[in-house]
Amino acid sequence: MFFLSDMLNKKLNLPKPSEALPGRARAIPTASRHKVLKRPLKGPYPERLETAMFGLGYFWAAERLFWQIEGVWVTAAGYAGGFTPNPTHQETCTGLTGHAEVVLVVHDPEIVSYAGLLKLFWESHDPTQGMRQGNDVGTAYRSAIYTSDEAQLSAASASRDAYETSLRGAGHGRITTEIAPAAEFYFAEADHQQYLAKNPYGTCNLKGTGVACAIPASASI
Repeated sequence: MFFLSDMLNKKLNLPKPSEALPGRARAIPTASRHKVLKRPLKGPYPERLETAMFGLGYFWAAERLFWQIEGVWVTAAGYAGGFTPNPTHQETCTGLTGHAEVVLVVHDPEIVSYAGLLKLFWESHDPTQGMRQGNDVGTAYRSAIYTSDEAQLSAASASRDAYETSLRGAGHGRITTEIAPAAEFYFAEADHQQYLAKNPYGTCNLKGTGVACAIPASASI
């Protein structure tokens, strides 16, 4: 019983940097091109494009959510927000890397704005669940937004505050989404890239609260 309790605690609590797995110096192999959008996964991307990074549970369903949106140039499943360099999926699932499973979204802001992506993010999962999302339990499945600049950070925070008011009005708890400046993004293994395009009957636990998100003017970038 102690062993099971200890393992659960490790999955529900972020490790200290000194406790994190060591990782490796080299990037793990991944796909070269997007299975659906047929573009280079790692770029270089056209200069007009912008990047966003979201964690909303298991990244299989989360990635599919974004690649279907008009104006999204490419998406990639990966890991961010932790300490372990170049982690594997297996390592991330232990909770000992500190990373969340996230989706990198490269988009054309003239077609789909960051505010539009935020609205999709908030409405497509339950951001009140802490270190889990549905049946997926652990720090790797936490709700997270990692921002590329001050404008994104301000917009993400403003949208959170507005959406929390709506959620509380509908009887939900407080939002637990981590919002922080983006650090390193590590591409997930090739098997995990566009997984549901290759395995359309794969697991998909992504589910929103049913509460609409009205993006405030202060988050409209």
